[in-house]
Amino acid sequence: MNQVKTRLQALGLLDRAFANASDDDLRAAIDALSEEHREALDELVGSEAEPEAVRTAIAKGRLDGTMESTALVLTDACLADCIEQLGEHADHPSTEQLREVLPGLCETHGKAITQLMLASTVAGEAPASAIIRDLLKNDDDMKLPKAEPKPLTPIHQGPEVDPDERAAIKARRKEAKQRKQEEARLRREQSQAAKRR
Repeated sequence: MNQVKTRLQALGLLDRAFANASDDDLRAAIDALSEEHREALDELVGSEAEPEAVRTAIAKGRLDGTMESTALVLTDACLADCIEQLGEHADHPSTEQLREVLPGLCETHGKAITQLMLASTVAGEAPASAIIRDLLKNDDDMKLPKAEPKPLTPIHQGPEVDPDERAAIKARRKEAKQRKQEEARLRREQSQAAKRR
């Protein structure tokens, strides 16, 4: 699999983990942050860190690293606990070793934040990414819900326009277009007449 596709899949997994986390999950993670982590999060989301600001920042920052950085800040304590519990196996854990520590992480940090931490390590290209990706896709306890299909183009929900007003706008546009075409025709005729002289 090429690197771009792998990278996009990892970001998709992280996006799904954020979507799976409720506002209460995010609020609990934000409230548990140290002052230093809180300042880092405020800087990333561009305002006082609240779940809504986090979601807005990650929606805009999927490809510029904001989503990954936000996940790292929010899940740093969970990751530190995971590394501590895995001990010497932290760099290259087996599926079984991960399954042993995950229930405790879910109890301490919440399942959604644990899933977010795992997705963050996949996006960060950890050596155990393949194992973790498999857990998030297939493990009965840790798998993320399927991504909901998103429209290819943004759905514009503008204010309703009165049909009569819409018809008047179209008529004005048509009139302006005809006027421009007529002006262009006159310029062409003048230009041709000037060339004949």
